[in-house]
Formats: sequence, structure tokens, C-alpha cells
Amino acid sequence: MARFLSAILVALFVAGPAMARADEAEAKAKAVVDKAIKAAGGEEKLAKVGAYTWKNKASVNFNGNESEFDGKVTVQGLDHYRNEFGNDQFQGVIVLSGDKGWRKFGENASDIDGEGIAREKRTVYLSATPVLLVPLKGKGFKLASAADEKVGDKAAAVVKVTGPDGKEFTLYFDKETGLPVKLVAKVTGFNNGDEFTMETTYADYKDFDGIKKATKIESKRDGEAFMKATISEFKVLDKVDAGTFAEPK
Repeated sequence: MARFLSAILVALFVAGPAMARADEAEAKAKAVVDKAIKAAGGEEKLAKVGAYTWKNKASVNFNGNESEFDGKVTVQGLDHYRNEFGNDQFQGVIVLSGDKGWRKFGENASDIDGEGIAREKRTVYLSATPVLLVPLKGKGFKLASAADEKVGDKAAAVVKVTGPDGKEFTLYFDKETGLPVKLVAKVTGFNNGDEFTMETTYADYKDFDGIKKATKIESKRDGEAFMKATISEFKVLDKVDAGTFAEPK
């Protein structure tokens, strides 16, 4: 019994400082997120946003071939998403509606399977959290601070995030403005399931009816240029048309 009690005391002695450090890292991370929320429009305003949409012009690099697209994205919560994109030669749409989803590229349409649904849900929360930020404080997300780094030539506070699916990503916040400037995450392609590191940067914030939104977004896959987008319009939606998250026809 004495050995057992001694072992417990030792474990508590060792775990105590580690738990304190974890609590401190979480508190520091929440303070960074709170600053970002205030800078982006305030918690009261952002928390009321149920759905929103934006339009963009983007160029995407596939295997060294660059294509330009016009796009429109609509998001509701963290499990409803519609991404429309296209040009004169090609039209595509990806829809997530809770636990259902569809893709349509040109005339080729298909359901999204179980693993694909999980990938799309990750896409949604990786897209939504740098915009509204408030979900980071909600159920399913865990936060911890890390050492400051530089993004470009500016100092950035770093927050490690574990998402609802248990997967991690990292957000970087400008120390001066408080706003998100970079996100790094492991993501999986839907064609072959290969995993790669996606690094996305956010710049040129503009005010859209009291909400600050980055209008210049660039992404790299494993260090290679992948996507550049310019946001031309961002709107909060009071209601969403019933067909928005239906199977595309």
C-alpha cells in the first residue's frame, strides 16, 4: 500500500506542472483568439452569423498548368457548404449538406462517400474558422498557444488547434492587428487520397458591413503554389435558399 500511495504522489507531482503548463497555453491561445474576434467585428456580431457567402476570382495551378476561375462560396454553420467555380470551358460545384454531399464537374456528377464527407467537413471548418473565429471557442475545438513566429516580415502569435475530427491545424495571428494571417493544415486530396500540407495566407482585410474579411488569399501545397484568390464580395445571409445545399442538377 505504501508503494502504491508513493507512486500516486509521484505521478501527481509530475503531472501537476504539466497540467498547469497546458492550462496556461490554453488561456494564452484563447486570449489571442479573443483579440482576433474583437478585431474582426466583435463577438456579438460574429456569433450571430448563421450563413454567409462570398464571390472571388481565382487562379489554380494543377501540375504546372494554371487555370482561372470565377467562384462563389456559401457556408452555413460548419456542415453546410456550396462551392461553385468555373470559366467559359468548365463548370463545377461541390455541395455538403450535413452527412450528405455531391460533386459535379461538367456533366459528371457523383455522390460523396463517407470518407469524402469527413474531408469536406474539414474543408468547411478550415475555411470558416479564420472568417468567424467564434467557433474556435465552441464545442469540439481545443486550443493551445505556441511560440511566436514571423509571417512575412511581421510577428505572429501562433495557436495550435485540434478540430472536431481530432485533426490538428495551426493558425497565425498578426501581433499588431490581431487578425489571422496564415493557416497550416494537413489535408487529403479527393482524387487519390494523398495527404499534403496546405499553407494558406490571408491579406488585404476589408470591412464588409462591420466584419473584416481577408480579400487576398493564397495557398501552397507542400510548398508549391496552388491557388490565388481575390474576394470581390462578402455578405452575411439572413436566410439561405432551400436549394443551395441540395443535390446539384
